[in-house]
Amino acid sequence: MKTVKQRLAETIDFIKSRIKEAPYIGLLTGTGLGDSAESMAIETTIRYADIPHFPISTVQTHIGRLLSGSMNACPVIAMQGRFHLYEGYRPVEVTFPIRVMQQLGVKILIVSNAAGGLNPDFKPGDIMLITDHINLTGTNPLIGPNEDSWGPRFPDMTRAYDEALIAAAESIANASGVHLQKGIYVGLTGPSLETPSEVKFLQTIGAEAVGFSTVHEVIAAVHSGMRVLGLSTITNVHNPENPVPATVEEIIEVAKGTTPLLETIMKGVSIKIYETEIR
Repeated sequence: MKTVKQRLAETIDFIKSRIKEAPYIGLLTGTGLGDSAESMAIETTIRYADIPHFPISTVQTHIGRLLSGSMNACPVIAMQGRFHLYEGYRPVEVTFPIRVMQQLGVKILIVSNAAGGLNPDFKPGDIMLITDHINLTGTNPLIGPNEDSWGPRFPDMTRAYDEALIAAAESIANASGVHLQKGIYVGLTGPSLETPSEVKFLQTIGAEAVGFSTVHEVIAAVHSGMRVLGLSTITNVHNPENPVPATVEEIIEVAKGTTPLLETIMKGVSIKIYETEIR
């Protein structure tokens, strides 16, 4: 049986033969947010199903495509759809796209997700800049032997979410007359949504948004040396004293409604990166 490193090498050879330029920015989109990646100038589209050893998205609205191209002259690769523990994937499979980005040369990861709000001041349709996260999935993508060529055995997570990228996103949103929320994201395994008692617990430990993704991908990205910008679309806000059931259809609808703002932020950040780091 081939090792993860061997499978990754074959995946990279396949992708490199089909893309024109090494990407500097990587985009990873979540539930209802796949369209936000299509604001880039797309040169190459590859279905996940056609990429050797690549996992397959099984969740509604996770399109399952790799896009290569540029955004405001900055070379970009985008993953439309991610993988989750609740689908039956292992952490090493959930983070396989991050390792692909790393090997292709990505320096900055912009990750988006749909999340439930835990902060009562939030409202559906808000976008929260992730300032930190809490991993309550019970596992970690770095468990097992460390691949030293990928990153250190014990990566520091003090500043997992890059402060300069957060400031850039805030500036771009403010120029558009939009206020972004900021807060801590907590990652659970899913797929069952939170009980009122679980919501109270998560609020007590300081979480302000909750979802079933992102934390493992960010751990792998930090391990690989990438700078990370995290964006959570608040699709519903939990009130444990007066709980209201949330449906997947409603969550998707709210998430899709934030696409224009996400595009504005991603484009603006890419411009700043191109002007300050590439040009």
